[in-house]
Amino acid sequence: MAEFNALELVNPGVKQLRPYQAGKPTSELQRELGLKHVVKLASNENPLGLSEKVKTALEAELTDLVRYPDANGYYLKSRLAELNEVGTQQITLGNGSNDVLEILARTFVSDKDEVIFSQHAFVVYPLVTQAIGAKPVAVPAVDYGHDLDGMAKAVTDKTKMIFIANPNNPTGTFLSTSALKSFMDKIPQNIIVVLDEAYYEYVPEEERAPSVEWIKDYPNLVVSRTFSKAYGLAGLRAGYAVSHESVADVLNRIRQPFNMNSLSLKAAEVVLDDHAYLQKAVELNAQGMKQLTEFCEELGLNYIPSYGNFLTIEVGLDAGKLYDELLHEGVIVRPVGGYELPNHLRVSIGLPEENQAFIKAMKKLRG
Repeated sequence: MAEFNALELVNPGVKQLRPYQAGKPTSELQRELGLKHVVKLASNENPLGLSEKVKTALEAELTDLVRYPDANGYYLKSRLAELNEVGTQQITLGNGSNDVLEILARTFVSDKDEVIFSQHAFVVYPLVTQAIGAKPVAVPAVDYGHDLDGMAKAVTDKTKMIFIANPNNPTGTFLSTSALKSFMDKIPQNIIVVLDEAYYEYVPEEERAPSVEWIKDYPNLVVSRTFSKAYGLAGLRAGYAVSHESVADVLNRIRQPFNMNSLSLKAAEVVLDDHAYLQKAVELNAQGMKQLTEFCEELGLNYIPSYGNFLTIEVGLDAGKLYDELLHEGVIVRPVGGYELPNHLRVSIGLPEENQAFIKAMKKLRG
């Protein structure tokens, strides 16, 4: 009997996939190298820790975990609808915004379609495209960011979806309101445009596009956001999309009924009203960004100006070697060769002392 191999049975698109490479956990590095103290600046997490209000709410929620969560997320949807000034029927909840992105692709895209995204954009876009068997169309970046004119020109009669990350991960680049508006004017309404705003809260208010308001004029626009970054809920997996109600209707037909658990629903609902926590997170990020950019300028290292909670730094041809050396110094950052940036490392903004640990290690290795 021939040896069983599941790879021979999967959909053609899945055969080409490789597992998503998450940032190395601190516990893994401690085990591997016997280190007592490790600083993780690899996954764009909020260094503040959980909001105290969220901790209190989660403790109260523990007593009812034998029950299934609210499949429709009534209270969270109501709060999100109020915050975004839309109807609850326009909200789709996700197990992190990654979940929402995959639901969107599986809802609208077939193996006969094309999906457009930018070079150096979030790895989930090509991943979900390939999994469906659709054709990925990666448009070359300009200055490490989205070339919206190039993306508009790449549209064909087979284009079904366009992903735009603003700010972009892993480069931190940002698109202006006027550039996005001009782009939307060029895109036919039979193409779904997904505006991924995972780092929205870090953008200065005066520079944020009124993206949700645009849905009235562009019903093919979907705005996705997450609680994993500025709101500090990465481990609980909470995200959502705002869209035209007809789009949300079909998304919610595909969405698993319990894709957000009781703890993530409650945490997301509570943290939305913890304005002091969010403000502190944003201010801490700005301070940390200044700390890292000043260090780069001191050492003469080029970096990509970032609107996110991370900085992508050009370190040269030995980026992989430097990454390994930093691991031995107890500092975890993120190599981004998989994003066609083999000479760069992405460094998440941490607490001041965590940023300093990275700076100290870099000066030791490169100073």
